[in-house]
Amino acid sequence: MSLSEPQSYRFSEAPIWDLQRAYYEEQGITAWQRDEVPSYITSNPMLAGSYAEVIFGFLQDRARLDETSEPVTIVELGAGSGRLAFHVLKELRQLSALAGFPLPPYRYVMSDLAEGNIAYWQQHPSLMSYVEQGNLDFAKFDAAVDTELHLVVSGECLARGSLRQPLLIIANYFFDSIPQELIYIENNQVYECWINCYIPKLDKDWTASEQLKNLVAEYEYRKSAEFEAGSYAYQSLIELYARELDDSHVLFPIVGLDCLDRLSQLSTEGFLLLTADKGEHQLASWAYNEPPELIHHGSFSLTANYHAITAYYEEKGAESLFTAHPHHHLNVGCVLHLADLPSYGLTRLAYRRYIERFGPDDFITIKEWLDDHLAHLDIPQMLAYWRLSGFDSQFFLQNASRLMDLIVTSEEADCAGISQGIAEMWSGYYAMEISNKVALACASLYYRMEMFSEALPFYLAAEDMQDASIVYEMAICCYEIGDMAGTKAYIEQTLILSPHHEEALSLLGLLE
Repeated sequence: MSLSEPQSYRFSEAPIWDLQRAYYEEQGITAWQRDEVPSYITSNPMLAGSYAEVIFGFLQDRARLDETSEPVTIVELGAGSGRLAFHVLKELRQLSALAGFPLPPYRYVMSDLAEGNIAYWQQHPSLMSYVEQGNLDFAKFDAAVDTELHLVVSGECLARGSLRQPLLIIANYFFDSIPQELIYIENNQVYECWINCYIPKLDKDWTASEQLKNLVAEYEYRKSAEFEAGSYAYQSLIELYARELDDSHVLFPIVGLDCLDRLSQLSTEGFLLLTADKGEHQLASWAYNEPPELIHHGSFSLTANYHAITAYYEEKGAESLFTAHPHHHLNVGCVLHLADLPSYGLTRLAYRRYIERFGPDDFITIKEWLDDHLAHLDIPQMLAYWRLSGFDSQFFLQNASRLMDLIVTSEEADCAGISQGIAEMWSGYYAMEISNKVALACASLYYRMEMFSEALPFYLAAEDMQDASIVYEMAICCYEIGDMAGTKAYIEQTLILSPHHEEALSLLGLLE
């Protein structure tokens, strides 16, 4: 392998961003199905529940302002797999049903750059009911340039000034993955960082992901007339960094800020931003920073500069909510760029209850420790954490085999708790796998709890008819509920797969 001749680029215009874009367009939904792109941390039911509570508080605030006639539009940027949207919509539906008072209607718009992702969402069975009720739509959106949202289902175009309610924006793992500038501050001077990229020369074509993984980069520093011009849109921020930082590399979210400005033009009433990322919102966090490393996971990501976003909008009168305590995995913030800020008390209270006091970052911190101690949990402890997680399917799969072992000596109340948890989880399960491990684990648990009528639908959902032991258990379920025709059919299928299956032969003898 040899390296190409180096070419120098402004950081925001380097080929890494074209490769990033190509990766998502090439891979589409498979990037999430293969777990190449990390998503659990920003799309699990617990985080979605926290977001739904803040959105619900916002809807209540709008109702208190007597603004219930027009729908509130919620736009998720880079919706990816669609899992976060599903969990938020599910929770919002339940909260709205329990409210008992009028709220403004809402519609959730899932947006992404990759058209393949939009096609996937349109056919996903878990999303169909929300589309049919008018609560969900889809749009292709390029964060770097687009100024409008063309909705796929309704055919509506969201253009400048078309919304009469504030726009609600969700941006998870978004600002860390779109083009940004890199600046270096030394002795109160601001330099623009350029990147020299060396692309490997190979006999075969590499995918965008392979090129990103093997790209070699070096930095150089140049003075920028643009940063020194008084007309630069972000001049006050640049001056702040020059005054307060030294020997520091700072990622500057030029495209992220521009994207928010373009989206803010869609509404006459401002916007509310909910965002979670590995980002930093305090100026001190950017002091003495080394040049950034590209964190590679199929695509790549950097650290989101939440300080720049919040400082820019606070100068325009916005309010920013971030946790007072340090975050460890995920910084979850809320920016209210709205008129009459004192009127959004329920939004603030929801942030305090569901993010500040105990939020998604705390949940992931506990889960990281708990993952190494699952073998020591008893059933009540598992059920307690499962409830805390919002009946998360990943946690269920991690514990399914241990639950099966513990069921033998379990109390009746434990089995009732497991059954209730399975029902809650399945109602909120967003399937992406080719083989349904979750359904099979549910079936096996119900079978071992001798809840045969409950087990059978999950065996059918798992669609695993090539394993003799599984098909035999389906026969037993049918036998126990009195379905003799089903029993015989599944015994015959068992014997096709395993002609000498002793239990199946014995059961067949009983039927005859």
